[in-house]
Amino acid sequence: MIERYMTKEMARIFSDDYKFTKWLNVEQVVAEVETESGIIPAGLSRKISKIKVDPRRIDEIERSVNHDVIAFLHAAREKLGSHGTWLHFGLTSYDLVDTAFVLIIKEALAIVSTEIKGLLKIIDRLSREYWKTPQMGRTHGVFAQPITFGYKARSWYEEVMRAHIKLELAEKEISYGKLSGAVGAYTMLAPALERKVMRKLKLKPEPVSTQVLPRDRFAFLIAVMTLYVCAIERIATEIRNLTRTEIGELAEPFTARQKGSSAMPHKKNPITCERISGLARIFRGYLIPAYENINLWHERDITNSSVERVIIPDAFHLIHYLTIKMKWVLDNLIVNTQRMKDNILASYGVYASQYLMNRLIERGLDRDIVYRHVQKLSFKAIQDKINLEDLVNRDRKILRYLKPAEIKAIFSIDYFLRNIYRKRP
Repeated sequence: MIERYMTKEMARIFSDDYKFTKWLNVEQVVAEVETESGIIPAGLSRKISKIKVDPRRIDEIERSVNHDVIAFLHAAREKLGSHGTWLHFGLTSYDLVDTAFVLIIKEALAIVSTEIKGLLKIIDRLSREYWKTPQMGRTHGVFAQPITFGYKARSWYEEVMRAHIKLELAEKEISYGKLSGAVGAYTMLAPALERKVMRKLKLKPEPVSTQVLPRDRFAFLIAVMTLYVCAIERIATEIRNLTRTEIGELAEPFTARQKGSSAMPHKKNPITCERISGLARIFRGYLIPAYENINLWHERDITNSSVERVIIPDAFHLIHYLTIKMKWVLDNLIVNTQRMKDNILASYGVYASQYLMNRLIERGLDRDIVYRHVQKLSFKAIQDKINLEDLVNRDRKILRYLKPAEIKAIFSIDYFLRNIYRKRP
């Protein structure tokens, strides 16, 4: 990930230094259980707890051996003395790599989850604050019927909440480790030892693995993360659209010294929301390689490794970054309630066309005839900039079936919002 979109929390978790610390942690627990089981002599686990390996030394060795795990083990053995003979005893590389990788992913998910909970609180506040603030609903980008801004925000809340629940499920789905060896057949270490190690690491043993954990678990994680990012993008896109000059109902914050354009001083562009939408495109691109990683040859090949070194850290950087940015936007969102009222008025009452049609059908008129008549009046209202209610009050055909008081009730905004008001969160 380029530095611009990195977060310091994810930079720490996905650093080489932290990865090697986790590798040591797994090796220490394995050594502890192997000692308890009488497989290796005592002392290694305690010795591992006191050392730290230098990533620069590992890199130096890797340039020679061309294998990062062997380089790590060599660097660790340099500090373990005679105890180093028993390091990694009975393991294969991915017993270590995958198990430690899952521990790192779980930590990253915990950080993301905390940020999402903060985002949900902000959206919930917006929803409650503007629950009774009328706003024109739009379909196909065209005026439709009134809603409230709080109700719109509630749809954001529900989608983000669903995504968060799915992320919690993905955390459970990824919480597996393995010590089943080179082909997953436990040729060196018994399943009972694996269970003990995983219990100490707060993971579950993979029921059936190859040399690696099944990659559908990782694909599921990326898929669920993508759904969440899509939820964030939908909010960003809605803010961008409602920021348009001709709509003007919402705007993202614009700081005191901010400048919107190098050429046009008047500009206030929704650049943060545009950035969120752009990065969501990148994020969706992680789906294909994540799915393609599922299909490995026989008991494993290494095609997944290079992919995951890129997409998984990058995915966590982006999901964390996007959540932080969306929190800032929504916590400081500019809501123009007067413009929302003005835009309802600018519809010239055509939002009531369906209700008007239904009332006339209830009076016994043919649906198709009524539809065409109401459509004609609605088009005239928009074209001539005359309120549809006024046209209806002058229409002799309609006045034969509806009284003026009934017509007034048809155009009442409160009628369209009555069930939203009752459904208050």
